[in-house]
Amino acid sequence: MFHESNRKRHYDMSGAPTLKLGLIGDNIAASRAPDLHRIAGRLNNMDVQYDRLIPKELNQTFDQIFENCRDNGYQALNITYPYKEHVVSQVAINDPMVRAIAAVNTVVFDGTLSKAYNTDYTGFIAAYEQVRASAAPGVCCLVGTGGVGRALAFGLVKLGADEIRLFDRDNAKAQQLAYDLNALDPQTVVTAADDLDVATANCDGLLNGTPLGMVGYPGSAFEPKAIANAAWVFDAVYTPIETMFLQSAKATGAQIISGYELFFFQGVHAWHHFTGLDVNTQKLRAAL
Repeated sequence: MFHESNRKRHYDMSGAPTLKLGLIGDNIAASRAPDLHRIAGRLNNMDVQYDRLIPKELNQTFDQIFENCRDNGYQALNITYPYKEHVVSQVAINDPMVRAIAAVNTVVFDGTLSKAYNTDYTGFIAAYEQVRASAAPGVCCLVGTGGVGRALAFGLVKLGADEIRLFDRDNAKAQQLAYDLNALDPQTVVTAADDLDVATANCDGLLNGTPLGMVGYPGSAFEPKAIANAAWVFDAVYTPIETMFLQSAKATGAQIISGYELFFFQGVHAWHHFTGLDVNTQKLRAAL
């Protein structure tokens, strides 16, 4: 969080405090993150600049953009696909759980330090509880074990899932995540599967942690036969909000947790890290 002395240095000519924020990622032209943080700023009487920073469009590497932001007035950043794991080596992580997740999506520049957090993890837990309250996750299959997938998996352990079956086209990544989760000695049974049909058999929950379904990445991570038997589903994708996966699940009567809920809560939690301030979530949701 910013120290009060830092906040006082950032005012525009009208006297309103100004925050300079950004999002680094690929394929983020449709991201609503700028809207969320600008609205959160208005609700806190703050003028927020929030920039989309796309390496390919800027003809720079992630590392170059990150360094430029740190040195040129950005107070904080969100990090998204595919850089959440890459940035870990460049930041300070105080939370042991976030160190175990080994992926971050929120970075705050505090003097010479770059402090990092994972609000995908906390945001997923909040989104799950918003929709399913205290209902247990049961047996779950998670497809995609990259940055957001790791946050989802750790969130499922925190929520008390009975079993998590991990699937990734890069099976080594799924194996590594299973190892990392089992190192927590959880009550949850965690395995890495190399056959998606086997992994989805008799699952209560299905979770997509891949870009499949996002604008520019058409398709669904799950076959209709797997979706038909699920009690609940979650899709990390939120552009569009109703992905092919969620549309199929809705037709079967499964309980749906959209990626928009994760987007919303991770943004609320990131805002708090950025500023040390809360935001009226009802007003924020209505304005978005």
